[in-house]
Amino acid sequence: MDTNTIVVLLQSTIRVSVPLILTALAGLYAERSGVVDIGLEGKMLAAAFAGAATAAVTGSAITGVGAAMLVSVALSLVHGYASISQRGDQIVSGTAINFIAAGATVILGQAWFQQGGRTPALSADARLLTYKLPGADAVRDVPVLGPIYSGLISGHYILTYFAFAMVPITWWVLYRTRFGLRLRAVGENPGAVDTAGISVVRMRYLAVICGGMLCGLAGAYLSMALANGFVKNMSAGRGFIALAALVFANWKPKNILLTCLLFGFLDALSIYSQNVELPIMSSIPDQAIQALPYILTVILLAGFIGKASPPKASGVPYVKER
Repeated sequence: MDTNTIVVLLQSTIRVSVPLILTALAGLYAERSGVVDIGLEGKMLAAAFAGAATAAVTGSAITGVGAAMLVSVALSLVHGYASISQRGDQIVSGTAINFIAAGATVILGQAWFQQGGRTPALSADARLLTYKLPGADAVRDVPVLGPIYSGLISGHYILTYFAFAMVPITWWVLYRTRFGLRLRAVGENPGAVDTAGISVVRMRYLAVICGGMLCGLAGAYLSMALANGFVKNMSAGRGFIALAALVFANWKPKNILLTCLLFGFLDALSIYSQNVELPIMSSIPDQAIQALPYILTVILLAGFIGKASPPKASGVPYVKER
């Protein structure tokens, strides 16, 4: 491969990794507090629909992103009410959200826009736009440095830079702030935290709200950046892939970034190989290449689920001792 081919492939890797990173970080906040969030897929899908539908009607990308976050946070609060306040089964609650989102987005899309569950194509003002970094044009023709800076680092969406920035920010929040210490303590030993006078319920609600906001951004990115509107089931299992990345990364921000980039690379490779013949890859059926991210998900979950160490109180409803 020449330099340009590598840059294009890596740029695509970054682009398709963004929703995985945001969604995996959303799951990290929830699970570090002891709440298992199987509903990541559903919240991302609902946010993608809400963002695209609102942007299509209002013509404003900012309004669309706000609507996506609002819907995702609302679903997170539903999950929180069922699993935290009512101490229900967290897996059942998250699965219900996935089913509701999958059905409601199609029904509402057809009722509102009569396009088979799709939203209208978004105008330029209603889409998220790319951002060119300073000096990108000036160094474009410089060997090696030019393609890397102008083609790989510059020219991404604002949410792309935000997603990558959220990885060190999340690490700092979890490991260097009082909020993060309390959040991790709630996920490990909620009884001790409650004895210290800290509300377990409040901390868990804050965690699922943080996760809802990040899921909302992931959904908005799908329908307003990667695509030009919403289509049926456009999340395509990314929520479950993000959940697998979270487990494989052992609930650590840095590992989440690397794992999501690996999934993103396989996804980008499957897309790129459909248009360009690559060495070795040309002899592999397209269907097998497209299935690579999902095959890797199964392999990782089967091979590492027993070795990963989730927070001790993860998935366990907290009952306050009297």
